[in-house]
Formats: sequence, C-alpha cells, structure tokens
Amino acid sequence: MPSPKGDTYDALVVGAGPSGAATAYWLADRGHRVLVVEKKHFPREKTCGDGLTPRAVRQLCDIGLAEPLSEFHRYDGLRSIAHGVTLELEWPEHPTLPAHGYVVRRRDLDQMVAERAVKAGATLWQGAEALEPVFEGGLVTGAAIRRKETGTVETVSARYVVVADGANSRFGRALGTSRDRSYPMGMAIRGYYRSDMHDDPWIESHLDLRDSDGNHMPGYGWVFPVGDGTINVGAGLLDTFTGFKSVNTTKLMEAFTASAPAYWGISTDTADGPWTGGKLPTGGSVLPKTGPTWIVAGDAVGAINPFNGEGIAYAYETARMVADAVDEALVTGDGLALARYPERLDEVYGLYFKVARLFVKAIGNPAVMRELTRVGFRSKTLMEWVLRIMANLLRPEELGPAEAAYKLASRIVSVLPEP
Repeated sequence: MPSPKGDTYDALVVGAGPSGAATAYWLADRGHRVLVVEKKHFPREKTCGDGLTPRAVRQLCDIGLAEPLSEFHRYDGLRSIAHGVTLELEWPEHPTLPAHGYVVRRRDLDQMVAERAVKAGATLWQGAEALEPVFEGGLVTGAAIRRKETGTVETVSARYVVVADGANSRFGRALGTSRDRSYPMGMAIRGYYRSDMHDDPWIESHLDLRDSDGNHMPGYGWVFPVGDGTINVGAGLLDTFTGFKSVNTTKLMEAFTASAPAYWGISTDTADGPWTGGKLPTGGSVLPKTGPTWIVAGDAVGAINPFNGEGIAYAYETARMVADAVDEALVTGDGLALARYPERLDEVYGLYFKVARLFVKAIGNPAVMRELTRVGFRSKTLMEWVLRIMANLLRPEELGPAEAAYKLASRIVSVLPEP
C-alpha cells in the first residue's frame, strides 16, 4: 500500500554505501526527513581496495567521524614500484586536505557512516531493496521497497529520490541511466591475506606487472595494509589498454600475487577468504545524472577517478553536492535546483576527468605505459608531482601547468608506434 500523504519523506535514498549514507547524513543534518534503504544488513562486505585518500578523509572529518576514523590504520603515503625501482612518496601538503590517509574495510566504513546518518536524524531500513521507481503524473514519487524480514512490498513516497546503489545501479537503469561507452571502464579484483606487514605505514602500488613467463601485462597491482592482521591485495586494469578483452582479471591477480614482494607473505596459505571483483565506471560516465525529482550520486553516476580507480572520495563529494541540490529544492521550491547538479559536477571535475580520460586512453598502449613509468621512476621529484595529479591533490595554483603537461604527454604518446 502507498504511504499516506502525511508520511511522505523529503528524500528517499536508494543504497547506504558511501554516497547514499553521506547524502542521508547531509540532508538529515539540515533537518529534512530522510529514509535510506540498504538491501543488505550491516556489517556487509564490498569489493574495494579499502584505501581512503586525503580527499576521503577530509569528507569523513566534515561528517564528524575524525575520532572513530583515528582508530583505524593510518598511512602516510604511497610506495610505488616499477622496473626494479622503489619510491616512497609522502602525501603532499595541501591547504584544505590532510597529509595522511586510512585503510578501512568497507564493512566497517559503510556501517560507521550509516550510523552517523541515523544519529543525524535519518531513518535507515536494512534488508530493504528498492525494486522499482514509482511514478505519478510522469514524475518519480518514490519506490516499491521489499522488506526482507517480512517478505512484503510497500510503496514509499518521497518528494525526491537519490539513486546511490553503486556501479551496476539497477535502480538507476530503471530510470533510464546508462554508461557512455566512450568513457574508460575499469575492472578490479581483490582479496585479503594475513601478513606480518599488516601495519606498514605505506600503501603500495605496482605499475610493472608480468605474467609467469615474464611478459608484461596491462594493468596495475596494489597492496594496502589494513592494520588488523591482514592486507588488501588487488589488481586492476582499464579497457583503454590494448588487449583488454583478452585479459582475465583472475589471471592478472594470479600473476600479481605470484610476483609480489616476498615481504608481504602472500600465498595460498595466508589467504583470508576468496577473491572478489567488480566494474569501475569512471570519469562521470553515466547519463543522465538527474531528472525532475531524482538525482544520481557516487559510483551510480560513474564518479570514479580514471587515473587510479578511486571512488570513495568522489562518492562522498558527489553526495554532498546531491544533498546541496535536494536541500535547495526542498527549501526554495525551485525545481531547477536538481537540474544544476550536472553543471556543478562539471565545474568541480570536468577538466580533471577530461584530461584523465585523454591520458589513460593514450597510455593504453602497453609499450607507452612501460616507457613513461621507466622514465618517471628516474626522478622522485617528478613522481611526487605525478602522485599529486593522480590522486587529484593539486593545489589551486598547480592546475594550469598540470593541464598543459597532460596534453603534452597525450600528444607525444599519440604518435608513438604500436608495440
């Protein structure tokens, strides 16, 4: 049965992952009546690298989670390895961002943010799946929700609906969203291993992957110390890489775990559960991003950094923009508030994502990737600058030179021969 008119929520948020829970927090904190539905029960696992960059830490601190966040494993920067060279690169100083990150399993992180949203006044339904949108007069006015405990389906009414159900976004597709296939798509796989190095102060990336025969493979690998006795180990690649369709991510992961540095102790004997994988829609690739009464956030809108596969920080940031738009619409009655959200996304990410897409397409040639990393690893200063670019940590005065450098590199690699 539909909710009675007096029981209409200001906002219904579909999904309680990073973007959904954060949207619910910001709206509830402003006094709005918010329902967020999550089809599973916390704590629940999600496929993720679990690394929080300074951008993500900033957003979590703004939500009021600085103290609980400090209980998790803090790291100071990135150890990057390629072509026999190891560089340890500290997070750069920045006027508005911290110079550290954390590694937090998603089962802990998502529950922490969701509980913060509830504390701010949001209502959370766990074990509640949004089956399909509900329309009235051609407008989305809520959703049909299945409550798993009772097996019943009920209609929830809301003035606005926030789509935050992740990269596959079944609810978003029901509203007509789809990924622009000209944008890069990533694939990643990860697993946990027990390790004596679980509290290492660096996260680690590998940009020179090889198979068991020593042949170069497209993609990258990572090892993130979790601080709880385990490490998060994963591998990924973008569909811009030559030969993408012929690369099996399981084979990529097998090659990486077999060749990873021995000090991590990665083996079948130290594995802590099965590997899991998923897709990474990048660069704001999902369209449309909003309708008259609905709006999309996080992975569901493709807000993943093409350079490094980071999605959590962008989930929190887009959630805040979504909350701003919905809040404005609720407070002022201006129905165009949601329509301005894509403009805001473009203002914040447009240039960065544009040059990132251009650059990752250019380095899709494995020979080019090998040459650029080989040259780059000769200079720690250069790689520190590259880290700031890839993690989107440039200071305001650095944005112009960075754009010029991206475009120059892209022009150079575009004329290099195929391998």
